[in-house]
Amino acid sequence: MKFRDQLNRTIELRQAPRRIVSLVPSQTELIVDLGLEEQLVGITHFCVHPAHLKKTKVRVGGTKKVNLRKVQNLKPDIILCNKEENTVEMVDALEQVAPVHVSDVNDIHSTCELIEQYGKIFECSAFANTLSRSVQKKARAFKDKIENKEVKRVAYFIWKDPLMVAGKGTFIDSMLKLNGFENVFQKTRYPETDFEELERIQPDLILLSSEPFPFKEEHKKEFEAFGKKVLVVDGEFFSWYGSRLLAAFDYFTQMHQESMR
Repeated sequence: MKFRDQLNRTIELRQAPRRIVSLVPSQTELIVDLGLEEQLVGITHFCVHPAHLKKTKVRVGGTKKVNLRKVQNLKPDIILCNKEENTVEMVDALEQVAPVHVSDVNDIHSTCELIEQYGKIFECSAFANTLSRSVQKKARAFKDKIENKEVKRVAYFIWKDPLMVAGKGTFIDSMLKLNGFENVFQKTRYPETDFEELERIQPDLILLSSEPFPFKEEHKKEFEAFGKKVLVVDGEFFSWYGSRLLAAFDYFTQMHQESMR
């Protein structure tokens, strides 16, 4: 059987994979929610949802560096990677072990495309297509709900030292747009910035993400002079694509209510 991944690379499989290694946290969660937990044999240290996986699955490293010997010992039928999360060198090395599917997710459309690709590869298309339609339905309903809200200029911080934000072309940027926000940083995907630039820009809303840097409430004071409102937000709802989106839109609704206080 031949399939295409989201980089249009050909993947050849003899049968539906029975042993899966996932090297992307959000994709690990998606695999479980597609009913494939039993087939999942290897994950990264960052695959924290669902929480019990750290006790039941083999952790083979991080998203940028894995223990190839551990991966080989698991005898996977397929390895799941992502263009942004994993490196080209990692994918090249892993392809010597098993077929590698590489995702490339930047918005709701490509998220649903990935879900449907997994449905075909893992022979669970009916479930995957239902999940994909549910995500699209929730996204449409949320857009309708906030359609007439005032557009706010937003800065979304992902790192503290140096200060880094999510910029154009990222999945986070697409989630900001879906929320009716205008991302004030559009130069590159993850530009560095400083408080001087932030003072010049003066966004309406500053969002401090809980990941990858764990911003907390005590960090808000450093930013309050440069934006009208500062919120600490759950980064998983902005950056984890896949089945987590089913809960994301309820979270976004609560966030909008908090931003109005």
